[in-house]
Amino acid sequence: MPESQKESKNNQPIQFEPYIKPEEKVPEATLRAVVLGALLAVVFGAANAYLGLKVGMTVSASIPAAVMSMAILRGILRKGTVLENNIVQTIASSGESLAAGIIFTIPAFFIWNLTIPGFHHTVTAWEIFFLSILGGFLGILFMIPLRRYLMVHEHGKLKFPEGTACAEIIKAGDVGGARAKTVFAGMGLGALYKILMGGIRLWPEIPNQDIRFYKGANVGIDATPALLGVGYIIGPRISALMLGGAVLGYLGIAPLIAYLGTLTPNIVPPATKLITEMTPAEIRSNYIKYLGVGAVLLGGFITLFKSFPVIFHSFSIAVKEILGKKEEAGVRPRTDQDLPMWFVLVGVIIATIAIWLFPGANLHLLGTALVVVFGFFFVVVAARIVGLVGSSSSPVSGMTIATLLVTSLILLSFGVSGLPGMVTVMFIGTIVCIAVCMSGDISQDLKTGYLLGASPKKQQLMEFVGLIFPAIFMGFTIFLLNNAFGFVKDATHPAPLLAPQANVMSAIVQGVMTGNLPWIYVTVGAMIALTVELLGIPSLPFSIGLYLPLDLSTPIMAGGLIALIVRKVSRSEDIAKKREERGVLFGSGLIAGDALIGVFIAFVIAGWGKYRGFYEAYESVSLSGSFGPWLALIAFAIVCFFLYRSTRIAKKIGA
Repeated sequence: MPESQKESKNNQPIQFEPYIKPEEKVPEATLRAVVLGALLAVVFGAANAYLGLKVGMTVSASIPAAVMSMAILRGILRKGTVLENNIVQTIASSGESLAAGIIFTIPAFFIWNLTIPGFHHTVTAWEIFFLSILGGFLGILFMIPLRRYLMVHEHGKLKFPEGTACAEIIKAGDVGGARAKTVFAGMGLGALYKILMGGIRLWPEIPNQDIRFYKGANVGIDATPALLGVGYIIGPRISALMLGGAVLGYLGIAPLIAYLGTLTPNIVPPATKLITEMTPAEIRSNYIKYLGVGAVLLGGFITLFKSFPVIFHSFSIAVKEILGKKEEAGVRPRTDQDLPMWFVLVGVIIATIAIWLFPGANLHLLGTALVVVFGFFFVVVAARIVGLVGSSSSPVSGMTIATLLVTSLILLSFGVSGLPGMVTVMFIGTIVCIAVCMSGDISQDLKTGYLLGASPKKQQLMEFVGLIFPAIFMGFTIFLLNNAFGFVKDATHPAPLLAPQANVMSAIVQGVMTGNLPWIYVTVGAMIALTVELLGIPSLPFSIGLYLPLDLSTPIMAGGLIALIVRKVSRSEDIAKKREERGVLFGSGLIAGDALIGVFIAFVIAGWGKYRGFYEAYESVSLSGSFGPWLALIAFAIVCFFLYRSTRIAKKIGA
């Protein structure tokens, strides 16, 4: 992109010529593209719901969706254009973004029903559907007036890494779609591994060991391809920061707590038993978890504080766009036409009224105003942040936690408290979280379309299509995963999905609205995050590592190390980028294969009672017996080898 990335003077938009010229008429939103995009949206939505509930993060679906669309449209059907591929990834990526908004918040209701006496608000699949629609519509509508500023005026300044990478892959696929083989190879290996481990139970998923001479400490690894792929994609730095937080929490603070427990005969709240009687997992549940809550909370606020200049600038631009004069029809080229502002304003008004009338949430005018204000505020933040650092580094959970905390305190000042207040706050947080996730997704999609020469108006309409289809199935997916695995460990669910963000948010809302939040641990966690930040280290990924178990951070670090090795052994920067791209595609395939088989196993467990009993009987053991942990490590090492091997390119290119 030579001339397109030159800075313009006098704050004028950069003159950019897209891949498809504005005057060219190329098929875009065709029936086959819409149907394929909708199917992929449902698939990636379910897969990311499982992955996010397991490890607390989702992975962008744009790139694998673009590759799969090329393989199907251009490979199997022998049809399809560049802009049809763009429409497919636009629709498909909405499923992943919606999944993130749902899994960060909705599981809180399931957690409360099992852990709070007297709490009886059971969220329904229909409520999940309508919350998805309301939050998603707000996120899409708020993004429309920001497109011209973020994509056109800021072109060359905001990189939108995932959107740019997706555009490059689609353009490369116009010449030849060999990258699809890499994705499908990763999917096959990830699926096979998951079947052997999770279906046949050939080896345990999490080999771990208490350190006997270091009481309170435990080391282990969640040896799954999905986490390995996540680590490769987010890179060595973020992986190391997460592992650093986990090491401090579980190899530093936890053993210290265990030692101090030997000095006192008393029970230390919020625990209900002596520290000397606790396992490392119980120490985490009673103490380390709240340290992580405080750390994540402060890390989110620090990230927002750093973004304040961006927030105010983007807000002023959005207001100017909304209040700007209406241009004559036909003045703007096809590649610069958005949905009209009257459509945006009417849509926001309808969505606001629907939020106000939403049954069961008790959202009065105050709650409705909070949803709209926080929604627009954080949509602007999220769109700008993903433009700078990408979707993977966007602190969606931090913004949602900020929304929940501020909303809780405001409602308390108006006398709304207790269990009804918790429901109201979580409904507000869910809508805002979905809006923020969708805004980050559509901004990346619009950047891809801008580079390819797509019609923004058609992309914006397709975002609504991409929201509706996964929203229909998302409630079913959440109930399926809850029935199969659960989000709280009990007799029925011995190995639950951790739902880390939902646990953090449920703990914060419950503690504030009932006055039972153990503030001392939360405060100490916040001080740890502040110390890390003062050292010049980003505190949010470190804080997430402090909250998550150590065995989740170790496989992520393995993926990050492979990415680091690939960079170091490559002979040039250009070769390193090519190898990294191949690794991202293979890693995305590992994640998709692992997650899709995981959802399938969940379906079998939830729907077939006999297999459910079989699964629970073998949950803590494996068919390989005592050799199982070693077999798990060997199998994981083999996947690591194939991930590294997938990055190799022809020697004539210089690998």
